[in-house]
Amino acid sequence: MDTRSSALPFSQWMEQALFDPRSGYYTTRIKTLGRQGDFSTSATASPLLGKAIARWLEACRRRCPGVRAVIEVGGGDGSLSHAVRQALGWWRGRFYAWHMVETSPILRARQQERLPQSVVWHESIVSALAACEGRAHLFHNELVDAFPATLLQWDAQEKVWKEVWLAPQAGRWKEEFHSCPLDAAPFSALCHWTAHHPPPHPKQRVELHASFRAWLSQLAPSWRGGEMLTVDYGDHFPQLYHRQPGGTLRAYLLHQRLTGPEIYLNKGRQDLTADVNFTDLEAWGEALGWEDSHVVTQSAFLHEQLPGLKKSLTAASPDAFIADPEGAGKAFKVWTVRRGAA
Repeated sequence: MDTRSSALPFSQWMEQALFDPRSGYYTTRIKTLGRQGDFSTSATASPLLGKAIARWLEACRRRCPGVRAVIEVGGGDGSLSHAVRQALGWWRGRFYAWHMVETSPILRARQQERLPQSVVWHESIVSALAACEGRAHLFHNELVDAFPATLLQWDAQEKVWKEVWLAPQAGRWKEEFHSCPLDAAPFSALCHWTAHHPPPHPKQRVELHASFRAWLSQLAPSWRGGEMLTVDYGDHFPQLYHRQPGGTLRAYLLHQRLTGPEIYLNKGRQDLTADVNFTDLEAWGEALGWEDSHVVTQSAFLHEQLPGLKKSLTAASPDAFIADPEGAGKAFKVWTVRRGAA
C-alpha cells in the first residue's frame, strides 16, 4: 500500500489546520487576540510598536515622496493599524491611502469594526498592490511565522534530510519520513548542514518557510516602489537552532504552549507557528533585487524610532515588556527592505 495515498506533508497539514475554509483555525476558530484569545502579539499588548512604525512611515515618506499608499498584511484584530494611524494623526495620516490584506473572515470583521470606512480590504497582496499601482509601503507583524512550514528531520545514518509527513492512524496523526523535495540552495540550514558538515544532533529538525519565499516571489513583480517592514520572532542561522534539536515548531491553545506530539492533537483548534530564519529572508530579498536590507532587534527598532523611549519606560508596563532587550525585544526581529526608486 502506498502510504502517500492517505499521508500529508506536514506543510499541507499545517495549511489545512490554519486556513481550511471549513475547519481552519484562522478561518473558523479564532475569535480574538490578547488575554482572551489563544495568544497575544506585540500589537495587542501595547500601542508602542504602532507608534514606532508610524515614525518609520514618516521617514519613508521623506525617502519616497511618490509613494502614497500603505498596506498592512495579516493585521490580526486591527490593533496595529489602529495604533499606527493614531500615532500619525489625522493630518499626516491623510497623506496615505490605507489598505489591508486579510484572508480570515473573522479577523477581517474585527478589523472593520476598529478601522474607518476609508480603509480598503483585499484578499491578496497582488490585488492590493494593483489598487496602489504597485507603489506602497508594506508592513506586517507575526505574519511569516504563520505561513505553512516544511518540516525536515536529519537522518544521521543516511546523511540526508527527510521530510516529515503525517498519516491518520486510529484517530491520531503518525509521523512518516519521506525524501526531501526541496532544492537546498535557497535555505541556509540545508546549505550549511550537509553530509560534510552535519547538524549537531543526529535527529535535528528544521522548519523551512518555503511558502513565504513563494509569497515574496508572487508579490515581487507587482511591487514597483516603496519599503517593507517585517516584524517576527526568530533569529539568524545557526543561532536560530542553538540548543533546539527538536526545532522551533509549537502550538498555542489558550496561551498554553504545546510542543512535540501534542501539536497534532488539536488540528484546527489552535495556532501553529515556527520561528523565522532571518538569514533566509535577507537572502531571498537580495535575490529579488531589493535594496537596503537590514535586520535589527525589536528593542533596537523601537529605541531608534522613538529616541525618548528609555526615559518613559516603567518596569511593569506592557511597553517595557515588548522593548526588553533581554526578552521580547530581543526575541523579535525587524527586517526592512526597499524596492526600487519611488
